[in-house]
Amino acid sequence: MTALSRPRTHLAVLVILGITHLLNDLMQSLIPASYPILKDAYGLDFTQIGMITLTFQVAGAMLQPVIGMITDKHPAPYSPVVGMMFTLSGLVCLAYAPSYGTILVSVALIGIGSSIFHPEATRMARYASGGRQGLAQGIFQVGGQAGGALGPVFAALIIVPWGQPSLAGFAVLALMAMMFLTWIGSKQRSISAEFARLRTSSSAAQGGPRHGPVTIGIGLFVLTFLMFTKNTYNESFRSYYTFYLIEQFGLSIPSAQIMLFIFLLAAAAGVLIGGVLGDRIGRYRIIWISVLGPLPFTLILPYADLFWTGVLTVVINLIMASAFASILIYAMDLLPNRIGMIGGLFYGLNFGLGGIAAALLGGLADRYGVESVYLFCSFLPLAGLATWFLPRLDDGKGRTP
Repeated sequence: MTALSRPRTHLAVLVILGITHLLNDLMQSLIPASYPILKDAYGLDFTQIGMITLTFQVAGAMLQPVIGMITDKHPAPYSPVVGMMFTLSGLVCLAYAPSYGTILVSVALIGIGSSIFHPEATRMARYASGGRQGLAQGIFQVGGQAGGALGPVFAALIIVPWGQPSLAGFAVLALMAMMFLTWIGSKQRSISAEFARLRTSSSAAQGGPRHGPVTIGIGLFVLTFLMFTKNTYNESFRSYYTFYLIEQFGLSIPSAQIMLFIFLLAAAAGVLIGGVLGDRIGRYRIIWISVLGPLPFTLILPYADLFWTGVLTVVINLIMASAFASILIYAMDLLPNRIGMIGGLFYGLNFGLGGIAAALLGGLADRYGVESVYLFCSFLPLAGLATWFLPRLDDGKGRTP
């Protein structure tokens, strides 16, 4: 692709997409951030906490690939606005939930809202990239990671002192996101037409499809496996890190939430750094670095004191989070005509696999103690050796994507 044929990067669109992703993930991150309060208020055990995560994540996982496949054939630029309506209703229901069953229904509504949001928003980020896919996905995902990181902060500052009903006040974020997404939807037709013209000329120059079914199958299997192990480790922090800090070091709930915020904030930096570096050195190298790089630090973590626990968790998440943009773009390069499906599948995997992991880890914590979760998870980065089987794809610049 020459400089003249490359479309411009729609930076304003990418930034607004990043902001809406921040708002979406902030609202859904209020669920795990509220676990200490819900645990005390409803007398829940760790297995029930894990089931809340499983319900939320599976509700978000089931619909995303289906919605992605539908919107691949019939683009729906305003569908994320509908998703935000589900999220808004779920937050209000959770704020006033009278029982454990209502909590499960509430988090399912939030999960459904997120499942509708991600496929079309992912497609728009790719359309607006101007060929700078790593930068585009980095901006989009850094918004999501930053939103996820802010959940514990709001829990410490608002939900802990004001109680569970304060969750209803966050519904205003859904209304803000709906306004932003309406503007994004109005831009999609012109930007997607520009992207389609580029794809037509690029496909003609390359002579048709680049990858066979075996390459695609192996690639998607390996990427799915890497996502599972990565999300298992991440979920050990999202769902149980505050309990670990409270039990192991005697921290208060607000202090533990701030520690969780620091951990999640590192992910926001990691996804942006990984996306930009992926454009420069290739996706394959970034994936290798991300999945195996944290291993020495995860092995040390269960034996660290409070200070080094904070340092190590930042380093671990900074490295580990750098892979997601590269994994997503790698999958899009395998199936370039299925952007919505890939976006839905891999964001759905984030939800579904994370939910399964949370439920399993909850049972482990109930039986052997929450510290056993981190002993087990410390070996998970070894699964990154599966990257060896990932097909090497040529991006046309003499390196793998």
